[in-house]
Amino acid sequence: MLYEDIEKLVQNLPGKLEEKQGVFILTVTLAERKGFLRKDRLEYVARFRIDDRAKVLHFSEMLKEEGSGIASGGGIQGFGVTKEVTRVTSGPRSGTIEEQSNLFGAKYEYRLDYAAIRKAFAEAAERHGFRFEYHTGFGSV
Repeated sequence: MLYEDIEKLVQNLPGKLEEKQGVFILTVTLAERKGFLRKDRLEYVARFRIDDRAKVLHFSEMLKEEGSGIASGGGIQGFGVTKEVTRVTSGPRSGTIEEQSNLFGAKYEYRLDYAAIRKAFAEAAERHGFRFEYHTGFGSV
């Protein structure tokens, strides 16, 4: 079954896989920064849904940054929670993680091969006779 094959793929990643109303969410923490009374985290999030009737694996991915604690600079001061989300808007990511991380500045050091993850999902779908569909809209999976 396709889901069991994907579960095996995910076991090799340092992340967690959850299911919410038929949509599976893979979350991998790429990097964390801790400062004085502040914590920031950058995550890779992939969402997928298996449509058994149409034999389609729907897939989408994004980078998500969350921070909490005492903030200063950029017009923000005091205690609070900030959140930045970067979405893919024109197809799958294909560059290196360093190219993608330009949006997050020089805050983090990390490596994750997005193309390899996406390719592994596509190959698993093909092995089970499913079509792989990449969605740029994160909510459209």
